[in-house]
Amino acid sequence: MNEYLIKPTQMRYSVSAYNQPNTAGNTPLIDDNPTPSSSERAEHGLNSFDPCERAQALCYLAQGDQPRQAEGHSPPRSVNLHYHTFFSYNALGWSPSAIAWEAHKHGLLAAGIVDFDVLDGMEEFLAAGEILGLRTIAAIETRVFVREYLDQVINSPNEPGISYFMVAGCHRTPEPGTPAYDTLRRIRAMAEHRNVGVMERVNAFLDQVQLDYEADVVPLTPSGNATERHLVGAYDTKARQVFADQGDLAAFWAKSLDMEDDEAESLLADAPRLHEMIRSKLMKYGGVGYVTPAPGSFPSLEQIIELADGIGAIPTATWLDGTSPGESDMRKMLHLLASKGVAALNIIPDRNWNISDPSEKSLKLAKLAEVIEAAREVGFPICVGTEMNKAGQPFVDDFAAPELAPYIEDFVSGALFFWGHTALARRAGMGYSSDWARHYFGLDRSAPRDFYTRVGRTISPAEATLINANSLRSRTPTEVLRTLQ
Repeated sequence: MNEYLIKPTQMRYSVSAYNQPNTAGNTPLIDDNPTPSSSERAEHGLNSFDPCERAQALCYLAQGDQPRQAEGHSPPRSVNLHYHTFFSYNALGWSPSAIAWEAHKHGLLAAGIVDFDVLDGMEEFLAAGEILGLRTIAAIETRVFVREYLDQVINSPNEPGISYFMVAGCHRTPEPGTPAYDTLRRIRAMAEHRNVGVMERVNAFLDQVQLDYEADVVPLTPSGNATERHLVGAYDTKARQVFADQGDLAAFWAKSLDMEDDEAESLLADAPRLHEMIRSKLMKYGGVGYVTPAPGSFPSLEQIIELADGIGAIPTATWLDGTSPGESDMRKMLHLLASKGVAALNIIPDRNWNISDPSEKSLKLAKLAEVIEAAREVGFPICVGTEMNKAGQPFVDDFAAPELAPYIEDFVSGALFFWGHTALARRAGMGYSSDWARHYFGLDRSAPRDFYTRVGRTISPAEATLINANSLRSRTPTEVLRTLQ
């Protein structure tokens, strides 16, 4: 088991960093005269596992001309606060720096990363935002046990009482020896324990294809935080090593995944489909690697709320699509969560409108309307995004889609709220859960939501770096807004 909690950034991100040797001892990544080919090399370097190479690449790109406009340039005010990075799993292998650069190229108003069980990409992403002039937000995602829903499925399929949950607006890591540090360390260890258990059960079933966790899985991520999707990719790679003959490989997967040989053979040329099939048949509910979680398999909701408080971040509920028993009455759930200290809601809108079946689309659009109305009533800012931890997911939600038109202001205001919180927390220790905020806002939710949203509308990333903490901390919210304008 990995003993470290967080892989520290090994090089400060600055515009001068691009011309320094990287940690592998190589010469600088890029020459001094930007060309299309060197820019392409730099973009490739953004996904290196070497943090210094990523820093060099990003700073080289940032100091050049305006970025090439990305294909499918996003409508103004588009946001995505839910990108997974390669510190947990990104379908394209993108690092925090790569995501920041792509968001910059697409012209996003704000971008956010969220990784499972770790904050390893946080500092890199926030620093990349400062370099690029991009509003950046960081979060961590995990699963929690909600005792009030012990007998109801919430948003983790077939798992009563278990809910995905986020800590958003992260801006610092916990100090060693603190309860927050211990909790973060524990959820990472619990995730690794679950992965190893899945691997051992799948190994026993596959027989001829065996993984070694440390040798085959851990190296697939830059800080050792492997996920179930890394296991899937490792099984695909190992099977291709064991079965050099294509026919034998197809026969192996046909037997293992309970399908015809010709179907298995067609999957071999479509890695994303093969990976989804391996995960579905072997690791998810009903598969040989699956074990029904007990309440102790995940931290409690209360423990993760305490983690959020310990690092000055925002406890954030997540919502799937409104069709489960637990999500059938989101007004009731959000009021319960608010009473415990939860303060925001995450939604993946693409799941609820970009649907081909008319009846399913109608149902899920109605559920989307319900949950957004419930969030408005409770006073929860909304965080939206498209994940990118599975092949085929869009880079950003379609903010021009008529189905989303009634909610665009909710999405934009939510992003500005998280940015306003992050800017004040990072630069002045005056975030949503700070002593300063508690002094002025108490238990009210609407006042701080409106305040941090106004801060987010007011200050740019460049202006945020100039915040004078000593000057602001002695001021009232009204005075702070006046000072920042």
